[in-house]
Amino acid sequence: MQPPRKPEDIVRDEMPQLDFSQSMTYGDYLQLDAILGAQKPLSPDHNEMLFIIQHQTSELWMKLMLHELRAAIAKVACDELGDAFKMLARVSRIMEQLVHAWDVLATMTPPEYSAIRPYLANSSGFQSAQYRCIEFALGNKNAAMLKPHAHRPDLLAQVQSAYEAPSLYDEALRLLARRGLPVPTSHTARTWSLPYTESLEVEQAWLIVYRAPKHHWDLYQLGEELTDVEDAFRLWRFRHVTTVERVIGFKRGTGGTGGVSYLRKMLDVVLFPEIWKLRTDL
Repeated sequence: MQPPRKPEDIVRDEMPQLDFSQSMTYGDYLQLDAILGAQKPLSPDHNEMLFIIQHQTSELWMKLMLHELRAAIAKVACDELGDAFKMLARVSRIMEQLVHAWDVLATMTPPEYSAIRPYLANSSGFQSAQYRCIEFALGNKNAAMLKPHAHRPDLLAQVQSAYEAPSLYDEALRLLARRGLPVPTSHTARTWSLPYTESLEVEQAWLIVYRAPKHHWDLYQLGEELTDVEDAFRLWRFRHVTTVERVIGFKRGTGGTGGVSYLRKMLDVVLFPEIWKLRTDL
């Protein structure tokens, strides 16, 4: 029987490139020095590193989600639904990653969080510009949510742009109207920054699609992609609530909200109401 090969022999036989003095490395491409050097704990507590990395990685996932969401909205606007479906499926999978990320933060106990909380001052995920852009892109418009970014003109411009643009659902309804379905002009030519108002006429338009799915197959699939996205978004928000309650109970959040009480109210927000209501009325 041949003796097991030594690791150095395996590497030598594979002949990988080992000299990177003149070429780009994995770390160079991914800017790992900047990313791995971005954790700056303010407290002496061991657990703050978890808290920082949890939120930094969530922001990276949200950056990708926004990249996909914005592209999907543009594809729906120009009737390229095949591409939009792939992007929306990816958005749902990203939200699954964010749901599981809370599992790691939930390993932080109340005493451990209490040790770092004073160092957070008033910083809070409530102030995340990317999260606000995601909410606006999904149709949850609220002018008050622009104010936390007023001190940063660059961030305010990004959030304001998402606030004033048609949401994913707005573009979906405009598509239904272009296909000849009876979506009222109140929902296809409205002021996009206003909160969405549920409409019986919009539900009736979706019911036409869902009662004849084979005839309206791509619109039916769009409705189900929207359902998947909101389903995943609800799970993400719910896991957020339960993790916060587990770690801090009903204390007020560092950003000034009621903490769990505020997050529970957000669970009641429905993004695509007619998509859910039609299931009862079919």
